[in-house]
Amino acid sequence: MISRLPRWVEYGAFVLAFIAGCVNAVGLLGFEHKAISHLSGTATLMGTGLANGEITSALHLAGILGSFLIGAALSGLVLPDSSLRLGRHYETLLILEGVLLLAAIHFLDDGARLGHYLASMACGLQNAMATTYSGSVVRTTHLTGTITDIGLILGNALRGKPFDRRRAQLLTILVVGFVAGGGTGAWLFASLHFLALAIPATLCFLLALGYRLFSHRHGEG
Repeated sequence: MISRLPRWVEYGAFVLAFIAGCVNAVGLLGFEHKAISHLSGTATLMGTGLANGEITSALHLAGILGSFLIGAALSGLVLPDSSLRLGRHYETLLILEGVLLLAAIHFLDDGARLGHYLASMACGLQNAMATTYSGSVVRTTHLTGTITDIGLILGNALRGKPFDRRRAQLLTILVVGFVAGGGTGAWLFASLHFLALAIPATLCFLLALGYRLFSHRHGEG
């Protein structure tokens, strides 16, 4: 189970959560104050837009939802399933995510909404990249489930059940990474505007390289 979690998963989880937090901060500050890395608020705004007759806005939000879905579908196309395992071609998806983020910069600088869709697609791809490990859900682009799981662990511990320290550690790493990424994204956006997305894109490329070298060293490449 999660107690056998290798350290490379924790390092990767932190970086991925950091990337998502950074992208989402740029989204909230620059994409009409709309979240990019998660969809609950987007879906709610889409519903209220339809109710208020704001069809153009609702269609744009539907595009963001659809783009996230397409990104997840691309992940499913490349990987055989959602279980996390060394040796799978995660570097391919990481490179694609970085390319999508760089492309988003170009369109966002031109004021084109296609940039919103590309950034959302990148997040959907990342979120679907590795959704389970040893039966535990691992999400890197939002914190709702992560915070819920931490609460369940604490609640079970208060009832006298063994405290799942390793799982709690992984979940905490995700929270810290996302928050740190959000703060960094806001700081970068203040000086670089949409060019700030080049930083998480670069991290995607570096993480892809690091993963490929690690896999090759351990005979899984």
